Amino acid sequence: MNKIENLLEKCKEYAFDLDFNRAKQWKSEDDSRVLVGYMPIYFPREILHAVGAMGVGVFGGGDRKQIIKGDAYYQSYICHIPRSIIELALDKHMDHLDGFIFPSICDVIRNLSGIFKQLKIGRFVKYMDFPQNFLPEVGGKFYQDEMKHVLKYIKELNGVELTTENLNHSIELYNKNRRLIEHIYNVRQEFPWRLSIEDVYHVVRAGTVIPVEEHNEILEELCAIIDEDIGTPMDKIKVVVSGAFCEQPSIGLIKAIEEAGCYVVDDDYVLGSRMILTDIDSKSDNPLEAISNAYIYHSQYSSSIYDVHNPKEYRLAKIAKQRSADGVIFASASFCDPSLLDAPIFQNAFDKLGIRYIAFQYSENINQYKVIKEQVGTFSDSIKLWED
Repeated sequence: MNKIENLLEKCKEYAFDLDFNRAKQWKSEDDSRVLVGYMPIYFPREILHAVGAMGVGVFGGGDRKQIIKGDAYYQSYICHIPRSIIELALDKHMDHLDGFIFPSICDVIRNLSGIFKQLKIGRFVKYMDFPQNFLPEVGGKFYQDEMKHVLKYIKELNGVELTTENLNHSIELYNKNRRLIEHIYNVRQEFPWRLSIEDVYHVVRAGTVIPVEEHNEILEELCAIIDEDIGTPMDKIKVVVSGAFCEQPSIGLIKAIEEAGCYVVDDDYVLGSRMILTDIDSKSDNPLEAISNAYIYHSQYSSSIYDVHNPKEYRLAKIAKQRSADGVIFASASFCDPSLLDAPIFQNAFDKLGIRYIAFQYSENINQYKVIKEQVGTFSDSIKLWED
């Protein structure tokens, strides 16, 4: 097995380790260390790193975990990911996590945080509201207060006080992480055959469950490899995938899109790792404010964020144009209200803008891709046949 295969296999193992063994090992090396599970879409992991804690991405069990107990907590018309996460918790996959952060994705996730509190899972549970007001003196101040609330929980567990120096150092590490991930996507924009979207997904998701320093090393090695002229081009169109920001599609579905004739040159699969679009100021006298400003001014669009002055349909159209995409695929988790409510807004705008698109729904545990693959294949063929 060559170097790139070793790296990719390691990332795949980390990405789908439902017991989070690398995080567990990291915690065991120092009694003061704290592990905090967080759900998609986004959480500022910098603040945890600066006080001796580590964020651990909790993305559900996907098609690797059969749901038995979890179905008792949610109705059949609710998306799959909350019942999957409850199943992981009840089967003690996350007993070594000290606390849990539930970002303000939707009402279902708000309810999931309440169930965690009722069941006394973790030493703390925080439903973290993100600002919908993008004025720094309003939404920005609110966001800083939310981060301080999280830091209070961590201090109660390990006694570590946040310092400006430590937080600026953590910010720089995550700045580097985002730059390296963006480099991978930039290479794929021009040479998408050098690394499949399946491999990209494994690499990015692995970074949510291992120390950032270790992930940065993996990313640096990988970037050096894909900067070389490797792989063989194929006759495929380029697409952007949008809507899969919370409940993750199974890896089989991720593969099926490319197998059906598409190169995925941008996506929102693991949105939290790419949420901030620029470097955060790592030399600030007030690094919490720097993180807040980055979110207010330089965050990615999301169906869970309402910014009336910056319509998300035009932000997605801009991504498609920047990536020279031939079309957009709206992939929404079944019963995902934020994504499904946004779909007609996007489609109406794209009809006017002349951007080609298709839409389908999925569930994280789906293992039948034939219909979706045929739909995507038809979309790809139609663009290749009728392209001007």
